[in-house]
Amino acid sequence: MLQMAMRAFWERGYGGVSVAQLCAEAGIAAPSLYAAFGDKEALFEEACALYTVHLDEALDRDLSAPTAREAIERLLHSSLEHFTAPGSPPGCLVMGEPRLAARREKTRSAIRARLRRAAAEGELSSDAEADGLAAFVDTVLTGMAAQARDGVDGARLLSSARYVTRAWPSG
Repeated sequence: MLQMAMRAFWERGYGGVSVAQLCAEAGIAAPSLYAAFGDKEALFEEACALYTVHLDEALDRDLSAPTAREAIERLLHSSLEHFTAPGSPPGCLVMGEPRLAARREKTRSAIRARLRRAAAEGELSSDAEADGLAAFVDTVLTGMAAQARDGVDGARLLSSARYVTRAWPSG
């Protein structure tokens, strides 16, 4: 049920999925859904928690690279793989769902912190440069997720991601 709900919210968003649709797709009656999850909001929260577990693992792994540039390259590549994974809806539940702004901010903060660490270690010239670069990376990730959702293929998205490293500050 949780996997099915996650996919439904990913494909159609919170507002695009009714309790009746969730029950029909799961083959259960509404009382069973309410007994198991409480309400649609609670089911959404659990489905998002399931979805973000793997994203958090990948984010931590990617941002732990030895250099900030390598960390961002890894993040862009793993995000691209996620946005275009065969058998999964295109794009990203977190990037596409308005209700998940706090989760998007968590990712932005992690990227900003990694780049500020790079500034402290001399890889970037300042916190201001780190913050600007973090905003740029976030914009690219958001655009890649939206384009994947619209059917843009992985090769084109990879080409876009490569421009991030071309635009990398010379430090």
